[in-house]
Amino acid sequence: MNEADLMNSIRIALTKYAMVFRVNVGSGKTVDGRFFSTGVPKGYSDLSGHRKSDGKAFYFEVKTEKGRIRKEQAHFLKVMKSTGAITGIVRSVEEAVKLIEGG
Repeated sequence: MNEADLMNSIRIALTKYAMVFRVNVGSGKTVDGRFFSTGVPKGYSDLSGHRKSDGKAFYFEVKTEKGRIRKEQAHFLKVMKSTGAITGIVRSVEEAVKLIEGG
């Protein structure tokens, strides 16, 4: 399963437990030639949101079995965890559900 398919499977499974958001990032050029990039920080997690039961925030970085986390992603997760959010690198639907249920 590729990362996009895994991410969609996780999003669907988590809707039972949480409000889940996927933020797409990118950059482009305006009609008048100016460059722009979307407004989330480097390393922002693939999936984020809040748990329905208590409103606790979560940030999940989705990786395939062989996928590696980048330095910016690890830093982002560390900072979010320090604020009390549920964080993790998830490689399966089961891992994501386990974190959201008990995190």
